[in-house]
Amino acid sequence: MMLTLRRWRESDLAWSLGRSPEAWISALVLLLYLAMALLAPLLAPQNPFDVAALDLLDARLPPAWTEGGQLKYLFGTDGQGRDMVSVMLYGLRVSLLVGVASTLLSLVVGVTLGLIAGYAGGRIDNIIMRAADVQLSFPAILVALLIDGLSRTVLPRAVHEQLSLLIVVVAIALANWVQYARTVRGVTMIEKDKDYVNAVRLIGMGRARILFRHVLPNILSPVLVIATLSIGLAVLTEATLSFLGLGVPATSPSLGTLIRLGNEVLFSGEWWITVLPGLLLIGLVLSVNLFGDWLRDALNPRLK
Repeated sequence: MMLTLRRWRESDLAWSLGRSPEAWISALVLLLYLAMALLAPLLAPQNPFDVAALDLLDARLPPAWTEGGQLKYLFGTDGQGRDMVSVMLYGLRVSLLVGVASTLLSLVVGVTLGLIAGYAGGRIDNIIMRAADVQLSFPAILVALLIDGLSRTVLPRAVHEQLSLLIVVVAIALANWVQYARTVRGVTMIEKDKDYVNAVRLIGMGRARILFRHVLPNILSPVLVIATLSIGLAVLTEATLSFLGLGVPATSPSLGTLIRLGNEVLFSGEWWITVLPGLLLIGLVLSVNLFGDWLRDALNPRLK
């Protein structure tokens, strides 16, 4: 453990991180967001999903620092009397879960197809890349909307509500695999003709082992950069779907769901129900993008 930490401190990546205030500040913010999401049951003053703990008489109370607010509800309450701090912590948890899970799934699909296309070439490459080209002609949010709409048509309503979180993850992942596939394909076409690949091919190693044991470790840098930036995009896509009423249900709200619910009463004066989750969402996406920009520059050999 100590050896690993020492190697990290002596690495170029750690040196670059220390010289970039935007990078380490965004990293600290991301760690704070992650801690709040993981520790939501411990940090939340109230369980927003426990009906017995809710009081409709406390609905739509303003933040504590404004007139009519109560100290026990620091950021006020929503239309169901739920504490906004608690709801935002649990909503952050759902948004991060969807963002990370959909990014990992799209990474696995895109990297696998990109490796196969770049190494095999020929007809297989043409089929995969033409499918990618067709999908690129549609906006990612439109693809996610189409997949979510098809699931609502095929699945019974009760089943869809139970699987809504999984469906959103799959929809966002299938909408964002193309960028991984195209990037990995291009790098694989270069790597497959290098001496180390020819050497393991001569000793009879199978294609799958060559791709995932030897080629994949050498193309991880651009994949990591894309994945980091894609988390913010996935969170925004989920928020957009939830704002349109097609994302996760209101019973397990994400930040996008909270913004939609608050938008319905925004012009009635209950601004905190939509503004505060919106600020939390902005901070999350901004910190992810800043960290991703630093990682892209740090892993780019041309900038060293």
